[in-house]
Amino acid sequence: MPTIRVLLIISLHRGWPIHQFDINNAFLHGDLQEDVYMKQPQGFIDPQQPDHVCKLRKALYGLKQAPRQWFHKLTYFLQAFGFHFSKADPSLLIYDKNGTQLQTFSLKQLDNANLFLGIQIQTSATGLFLHQAHYARDIIHSAGLDSSKPVITPISPKEIKSSTDSQPYDNPTFYRQIAGSLQYLTVTRPDIAFATNIICQHMHSPTISDFKRLKRLIRYIKGTQSYGMQISKGALTLTAYADANWASNSEDRKSISGFSAYLGPNLISWSVKKQSTVAKSSTEAEYRALAAVTSDVIWL
Repeated sequence: MPTIRVLLIISLHRGWPIHQFDINNAFLHGDLQEDVYMKQPQGFIDPQQPDHVCKLRKALYGLKQAPRQWFHKLTYFLQAFGFHFSKADPSLLIYDKNGTQLQTFSLKQLDNANLFLGIQIQTSATGLFLHQAHYARDIIHSAGLDSSKPVITPISPKEIKSSTDSQPYDNPTFYRQIAGSLQYLTVTRPDIAFATNIICQHMHSPTISDFKRLKRLIRYIKGTQSYGMQISKGALTLTAYADANWASNSEDRKSISGFSAYLGPNLISWSVKKQSTVAKSSTEAEYRALAAVTSDVIWL
């Protein structure tokens, strides 16, 4: 996702149009490297040999090899046309020559990019606005909180626990489904990153208290569905900030690292993560957060 944000920022800075394409029947183009057989499909069963199977020459939708084989097929042709892989991100291929036309696969041009992997892209006079309002509404509906009352903060600084809060939640599968959905919402919502991180730490055995925390976050999202990320023009200067909250977890006394990186005025990368080991001092916790943001800056 930082790669996508950087690409959008550079295209806005240089005045490049952003186009989106869909390749027709993409997964059917993949070539199989191993022998794969399937039952004869309904409607095409050979009456003379009904027990025979079909040997696949190319991938099919639903085949576990299909996404990877399509990736190999596409990148092979892009490299043949002169594209090269980014050293930092293998999902990014770059072409730096003027005047080219590529037409190996049947394409549908989807006009200017406005929806990408569930992220809505709105163009304005000041730049681009990325949000996931539709996805947020789906999460609220899945949680059954359509008529709930919104709250103004994603997490409560002081939780008043009752005697039943430490009891196990009776539907951990449901808890995990909603918590997993919230992780993808953080793609355009850094304001919920910390609360989502706390919720996901208890996915293995959630309690009633954990579920109350999850409901509160969804109620916050309900009142902020239109929130997102603004991308504006500005100097392409890379700036990063880091901080740590020493021994903030009362259960294991581990610290929490947080950092954010900006390209000009635009946030492109961030992280909220519990440190892997206990820091013996606030200085040690701060240095670990600094090391994490330094690694991210070098990659960017």
